Amino acid sequence: MIAQVIEPRRKDLGGFEVGRVLPQVARRTVGPFVFFDHMGPADFQPGLPRSVDVRPHPHIGLATVTYLFDGEITHRDSVGSVQPIRPGEVNWMTAGKGITHSERFERARMEGGRLHGIQAWVALPEEAEEIDPGFSHHPSGALPSFESGGLAARLVAGRAFGADAGVPVHSPMFYAHWELRAGAKAGLPAEYPERAAYLTRGSVEVDGRTWEEGRLLVFAPDETVVFTALTDATVMLLGGEPLGERFLEWNFVSSRRERIEQAKADWRAGRMKLPVMDEEEWIPLPEAPHPSERDPNPMS
Repeated sequence: MIAQVIEPRRKDLGGFEVGRVLPQVARRTVGPFVFFDHMGPADFQPGLPRSVDVRPHPHIGLATVTYLFDGEITHRDSVGSVQPIRPGEVNWMTAGKGITHSERFERARMEGGRLHGIQAWVALPEEAEEIDPGFSHHPSGALPSFESGGLAARLVAGRAFGADAGVPVHSPMFYAHWELRAGAKAGLPAEYPERAAYLTRGSVEVDGRTWEEGRLLVFAPDETVVFTALTDATVMLLGGEPLGERFLEWNFVSSRRERIEQAKADWRAGRMKLPVMDEEEWIPLPEAPHPSERDPNPMS
């Protein structure tokens, strides 16, 4: 039932840590998900320096989805969106042929507070890689939710459990948030060929074994997966139909390596519009890694 277990690699972003779950050498993707970061938890003091913010940067060929358990992030992008995101809400940004955005901790700068959440990237199918960029915000009350027998569930994006989140996805996929009380049981049906669960908090029993937080469990297809919460637990469920070969470099995703090279050249030359009301600074293109450090394998 469990095909693979992935442990995050810790990465310091200059003010807080993330656990890099995807991509890894052992597992590049789950369905269309090509990137999955567990942010925090981190406690910020008032007066947080602006250096901790994620300054304007570009994307192509993907959609980003930010989902918080604690805290607030202010999103600004080059199509004119300005939107704080709070726990239980969804910010879905489709990069398509190119978008830039920033993520600022403006409330934490004034008041302090905790940051805890997930940043994920979803690859676009080839026919949608060059669509116009766009952004949509979905408050928690607009997302399908369900409570029963110690399980509180919210569908974050895609279709699953007989519901549709109403988020503008471009390929068959699902993304869900479970809160389980100790002793509760819940099942993940075999609706998609690729499925995984990230244990964000607590411990669960799956397939007769105990699994602690900070693990991505990747499941074999065609079987319902039953979870039993051994403690109060938070579980993020993700997956869908795989999209085929993808290349990832810095913030760019594409089915064509030459398209990534073009995006790098465009960003380096200043040809990508910066976010509205956030045009004074940006993240420069990183120096190219030494050939011995470059991952030659595409994601598939």
